[in-house]
Amino acid sequence: MEPFSFVSSDSLEYPVSIRVINLEGVEAPLRFSTLLEHPELRHIGSNQSPHSDLYITVQVWAGSKPLTVPVQTAYKSFRTERRWNEWLTLPITYSTLPQNSRLAITIWDLSPTGGQGAQGHAIPFGGTTLALFDKDNQLLKGRQKCRVYRHRQADGNDDTKTPAVLAKRKARKGEPEAREVDELDRMEKLFKKHEMGEIPRVDWLDQLVFRGFEKRGLQSVKTSLKAAQQAKVGQIDGLNGGDDAGSAPEPSSFVLNVELPRFDFPVVFADHQYPPPPVSSYLQLSSSQSNVILKPPPEVQLGPGINAMDDDESYGGRLIRVYDPEVSAKDNPAESKHRRLVRSQHRNGILDKDLKPNAKVRDELNMIMAYSPTHMLSPEEKDLIWKFRHHLTRDKKALTKFAKSVNWQDQSESRQAAQILGKWTDIDVDDALELLGPTFDNPAVRAFAVDRLRKADDQELQLYLLQLVQALKYEHISPQPDHEIIQDSSLARFLISRAADNFTLGNYFWWYVMVECDDKSQDQGPVNQAIYEKIAYDFMTELVKRPGGEESRRNLKRQGEWILVLSKISGEIKESNESIAKRTERVKHFLADPKNELVTIDPPLPLPLDPTVEIIGVVPESTVVFKSSLHPIKVSFKTTAGGEYSIIFKTGDDLRQDQLVIQIITLMDELLKKENLDLKLSPYKILATSTTAGLSQFVRSASFQAISSKYRNNPALAYLKQNNPDSQGPMGLRKEALDTFVKSCAGYCVITYILGVGDRHLDNLLLTPHGHFFHADFGYILGRDPKPFAPAMKLSKEMVDCMGGSNSEHYRQFKQYCFLAYSALRKNCNLILNLFTLMADANIPDIKLEPDKAVLKVKERFHLELDEEEAIRHLERIMDDNLNALVPVVIDKLHELVQAFRA
Repeated sequence: MEPFSFVSSDSLEYPVSIRVINLEGVEAPLRFSTLLEHPELRHIGSNQSPHSDLYITVQVWAGSKPLTVPVQTAYKSFRTERRWNEWLTLPITYSTLPQNSRLAITIWDLSPTGGQGAQGHAIPFGGTTLALFDKDNQLLKGRQKCRVYRHRQADGNDDTKTPAVLAKRKARKGEPEAREVDELDRMEKLFKKHEMGEIPRVDWLDQLVFRGFEKRGLQSVKTSLKAAQQAKVGQIDGLNGGDDAGSAPEPSSFVLNVELPRFDFPVVFADHQYPPPPVSSYLQLSSSQSNVILKPPPEVQLGPGINAMDDDESYGGRLIRVYDPEVSAKDNPAESKHRRLVRSQHRNGILDKDLKPNAKVRDELNMIMAYSPTHMLSPEEKDLIWKFRHHLTRDKKALTKFAKSVNWQDQSESRQAAQILGKWTDIDVDDALELLGPTFDNPAVRAFAVDRLRKADDQELQLYLLQLVQALKYEHISPQPDHEIIQDSSLARFLISRAADNFTLGNYFWWYVMVECDDKSQDQGPVNQAIYEKIAYDFMTELVKRPGGEESRRNLKRQGEWILVLSKISGEIKESNESIAKRTERVKHFLADPKNELVTIDPPLPLPLDPTVEIIGVVPESTVVFKSSLHPIKVSFKTTAGGEYSIIFKTGDDLRQDQLVIQIITLMDELLKKENLDLKLSPYKILATSTTAGLSQFVRSASFQAISSKYRNNPALAYLKQNNPDSQGPMGLRKEALDTFVKSCAGYCVITYILGVGDRHLDNLLLTPHGHFFHADFGYILGRDPKPFAPAMKLSKEMVDCMGGSNSEHYRQFKQYCFLAYSALRKNCNLILNLFTLMADANIPDIKLEPDKAVLKVKERFHLELDEEEAIRHLERIMDDNLNALVPVVIDKLHELVQAFRA
């Protein structure tokens, strides 16, 4: 029994699209005598040149009526062939298509004189109508050859006179041409199956078949050309109204090649009027129930199918495939056998080491290497990678694809793959992080990734430390106290060693681990807690072995006590019903009390938020209690450098999501600087100390809301002028401050767009006196937003006005910085996607909602399906739409009214 997995069409929320590839076919030029009889024909483009400029329109029809407006190809200037190679997207989704949907495709020719049948200055070169669902109600996919009817516009009717696929006709005796056409059609169907991967590839045999088909195809072209010459006069008569309107036209020698999207599973038509039944009701239907249309839920793989025979009346003519989770969880025996046979040919062969791909295979391999980390490799692609595994060891980008192609459950294959890993060239950090994700559980693969991380310095390692701590969940670690964890996990051993050598790295490692020890809400909570508690114990044990390790242990312990003191007063303030003034006085009194050991801190204590800063005492008079529901407190501390460092401490809130966003912003800032693009970003520091408490750096700044309430006209510019006046500078402002504002606006606009940061209003858009613009409060990410119709990018009127308006030179510079930043970050998308993959089980609120889709939501914002120029144009459209939209302005005004009412 063969498993059959499919998706119902009503669950496919994807726009109908079609790729117009090229037009094949030739016809004889018009005779001079014909042009004398019909002088208007000499002005038609196709009669002037065999490769004249044509354009194509596509429209969806159903029930002999159009469902959409026509979509048109872009202008193309043809030289040697008519090739568009252009994807067209129609304004309708597959989920709303009726079963009798058709694509009416018309090729338009240019005629300056118009004439009968012309639409403006365009006349039909030919038309064809392609049904979207086949006789088995499955959605068509892949390449399609469409017969073109010359001088006809595609009608799109249910009884169309311009069908793309002709009814099959058997050749009569004495008709060699008909037999030749039937044979060519049969071969084309086989070629299509070969292209779709339904026929196994045998390189040497495929080449023989291709060459034979090319010779045969040449004879077919000659036959078609001869037929076109004989039919030319009749086509001219048809153009001038000579055809009977009710007669069916004959297809010409022209063929239009198109391509429809290919989905992972067959798409079967399902009507909207029938609600989906529960999985338990997928049972065999009796004949009285046979009119019910079952709709399997999307993304559900059905078990082994039963081939129902149409003439079997005892089962009502049909059988329903039943979902069997046990069978679907197992490997397909046929696929497993095929894989073993293919791999056995290239397992221990000596010739494999010298095997090199030809140009065609090399292009195919390069395309596979360019796949994003989320792309699933097909069995054929895995076999191809295995075949050329020795050749690919020189390509650092090929390692992750090779690891995905190996069957690590096969001991022989796994053993050979582990040996090849040792010969591979050095890989990049983004690939090493991918190998540490949940997909790869082989110890040899993970150890190889750790070896690459050893080459990173502590500063670079700190950028990924949050994700590396999460990756420990995917290691083979025993939570048993008597188990030697350092001998069990290469990643744990590496992180503990590096953290023990560097206190800054060790500080963050310690607090990241402490938060995991505190997390009790995960499905594997007790197991994970035990694992991280063991890691924390081994880290403390390792510190003792290092010079200065005892002092590091004491400092980490003192940091914990310092957090407990702040948590105590923060919790009391949050629960009290006093006014803000009384709460503030209460906090000041608590901090000034010597019993709490905050007035003087001796010896100096490395700040958990930033261990490079050492604090020596508190400044009680600088304390502020904020008005929000959790009443966070701002506390200032004296530092050994002679200055003050202010923090905001909050209890009752999980800061891990904010911590993740700040970490990604910091990483992106470093990536942009490597591209020589310093956008003056100023990500403030934030650290979660438990699942319900944490602290963040306080940056002296003002919100756009506060600035707008203080200054009337162009508030942001007025604020910067007050702090950076310069009569000689642009708009009376110091040039450096305006430059900083423009660059930082560009950086944060692009980054918050990629991360899908929501709930953007003037209260969480902040501006420092020196011109640094930045965002705060990241409670909504990955496209989530509590407000309806929220824009994809927050570009407020106040920001643009400060640049001098949308027509100013500074705004044009702002757009250029946005384009440069977006292009630079797209180049590093694999690293960013892998970091989010490692956070799938981190219990981050907006990731936890849909862990499997979180990475795809970030990937969607990169638009990797577009080239760089198209992606930049897409980003510009988003910016222009947001700038001209009225909804963001209304949202900001409503937010202002709500805040004023609360105050």
